[in-house]
Amino acid sequence: QVQLVESGGGLVQAGGSLRLSCAASGRTFSSYTMGWFRQAPGKEREFVAGISWTGGSTYYADSVKGRFTISRDNAKNTVYLQMNSLKPEDTAVYYCAAGSVALATRSYQYNYWGQGTQVTVSS
Repeated sequence: QVQLVESGGGLVQAGGSLRLSCAASGRTFSSYTMGWFRQAPGKEREFVAGISWTGGSTYYADSVKGRFTISRDNAKNTVYLQMNSLKPEDTAVYYCAAGSVALATRSYQYNYWGQGTQVTVSS
């Protein structure tokens, strides 16, 4: 069982940066693939970024590639999402998730979810 708590969201101007954190409970955190998803009002939840259990593999949605960076610190049971060059279209609730499927990009491939943190980018 893993419990996830996101933090770091907020309001930022276009072109700015934010770093999201996701703190996990449970001793098996290091064995999970971790992912970040987002959901904008009226839209479906979409994959943003993922990272393997070792941190050796990372993968991104095309819409954020080159702007966002996912990382993890297994000693701190925490995964991060550094978001740079933010755009108004990045506005959404951001969720972190944990699962057992390698290179997972679909919601159903993740077993555990946080409550989400709001990111708002003003133009």
